[in-house]
Amino acid sequence: MKINIFSTKNMVREDFVVGEIPSSKKAYQTSLRIAFPSIIEMTSLSLIQMISMAMVGGLGAEAVAAVGLVNQPRLLFIALFFAVNVGVTAVVSRRYGENDAKDARLCLRQAVMLVFAIGIIMAILANIFAVPLMHIAGAEDDTMDMAVSYFRLLALILPANAVSMAISAAQRGVGNTRVTLVVNLTANIVNVIFHYLLIGGNLGFPALGIEGAGIAVILSGLTSMMMAIASVLMKKSYLKISLRDDWRPNLRMIKSIAKIGGNSVFEQLCLRIGFFAYAIIVASLGTAAFAAHNIAHQLMNLSFTFADGIAVATTALVGQQLGAKRPDLSIMYGKIGQRMALIISVFLCSFTFFGRFWFPSLFADDYSIIVMTAQILVILAVIQPIQTSQLIMAGCLRGAGDTRFVALTMLISVAVIRPAVSMLFVFVFDWGLQGAWWAMIGDQFVRLVMLYGRFASGKWTKIRV
Repeated sequence: MKINIFSTKNMVREDFVVGEIPSSKKAYQTSLRIAFPSIIEMTSLSLIQMISMAMVGGLGAEAVAAVGLVNQPRLLFIALFFAVNVGVTAVVSRRYGENDAKDARLCLRQAVMLVFAIGIIMAILANIFAVPLMHIAGAEDDTMDMAVSYFRLLALILPANAVSMAISAAQRGVGNTRVTLVVNLTANIVNVIFHYLLIGGNLGFPALGIEGAGIAVILSGLTSMMMAIASVLMKKSYLKISLRDDWRPNLRMIKSIAKIGGNSVFEQLCLRIGFFAYAIIVASLGTAAFAAHNIAHQLMNLSFTFADGIAVATTALVGQQLGAKRPDLSIMYGKIGQRMALIISVFLCSFTFFGRFWFPSLFADDYSIIVMTAQILVILAVIQPIQTSQLIMAGCLRGAGDTRFVALTMLISVAVIRPAVSMLFVFVFDWGLQGAWWAMIGDQFVRLVMLYGRFASGKWTKIRV
């Protein structure tokens, strides 16, 4: 008997069904309505970041490497923001499904206060420890000054980043991805414009080099924060807030966010420590190899954004359907997200493989770096289908509040397997940069097996938020 894997009728076991299952057309339309703006948003941001990186590339391989060195330490500092935002999206989406706007708005207010305070603390710590962090990240004499200067500039905008990220997380929880698209796309257009004006000194602006890139990021962050705040001050906003609201700490809501976000803190720490250790291993291969690694990562980030855009919709829909007491539909929307991600991964693989020489030429003139990057992109083409699927599964579990299992998965795969296998392939087998990327396949595969197994069990549908 032939089974249509794209049909909603075949996505939920009969013993899980508790009500009417929507038609395939209607279900996919619902998913796309939320996912499409997120895909456009995430993809546009990735493309804009590529353009920014290409502008930095005009300063030389050392500048590209310096920016790459900053990425993981910076992400380590904003790990708490990501963790809190997982809790925000899960709580808000669940309350939206329960039609409880009052509690959804309370969640947003508490989150904004919490992450703003964390942002100030992180900005201070980042400035104090900038030099030792860059040493740990693998900065050498030719990249140290640029990396420290860039890192300190990015640290200044952490509180603003925290607020805009929290509001965007809440908007995604109610499925309002068009707002986050406008906010983040506008902010990143500002980023590109000032990259162009300040790095090389165009249209009469001073040529500030790597510091100009940092200032552009600050202006982009301020734009994002102001637009995000404006989106929840409008009267018609489901998440409307005002200064007249009760802004006192609410222990009940903070506990609800922390219940989910607490496990996500551990997840983010595992991710950042694992990625940081991995980046240090790659950086030890030299400036040219690290530059090639970062160029390849630009395309990996692009493929990530397609899946992440779908995962945003899946996370919101899973939370909303669980709030509406329809666990069967939460399973259905999870599987729809996975099907959509697999289709996209076919196109991504093709683009990555056939564009493996053209793509790195956008960022580097050195032929040896282009060839090195092209070799890595062949490995990336293998990674992409695995990556897209595991991202959707993780989004489903986060939307349900099953962040403990996601955290455990990241501990095993990212914090242990990726750096350990990377060290084996790079330092013992002497496979160089390719060895580090082959190790990434092992990490991604373990994640997929663990997350899909948990999703298939259905245990996550019983978690209370």
